[in-house]
Amino acid sequence: MDEKVITKTISELMLDKKALDIQIIDVKGLTSITDYFINCSSQSDPQTKAIKNHIQDSLFEKYKMKPLHIEGYENLKWILMDYVSIVVNIFSETEREYYNIERLWSDAKITKVKK
Repeated sequence: MDEKVITKTISELMLDKKALDIQIIDVKGLTSITDYFINCSSQSDPQTKAIKNHIQDSLFEKYKMKPLHIEGYENLKWILMDYVSIVVNIFSETEREYYNIERLWSDAKITKVKK
């Protein structure tokens, strides 16, 4: 499966649920952890759940993809969905500001997704 198609699909799924500040970080060649991080912010716990569920359900339905691992669903402040070559981060606005993941990967190619 083409990673660029998947990253575009994930960003569109985030937009479907009104996620904010969506960014795709291309870390290929910079780390062995993953090839892409896709980050977004959420304004509420119900919205965070909706974004996570929409991504998980749609990727399975469309591509038969399941996340290897999901973290943070219990507290909904930062949900990490590990699809191996693509890691999805859904942050509350305060957690996003605090962890500032984009700063950590400032040497990577970062694409801001527009509506």
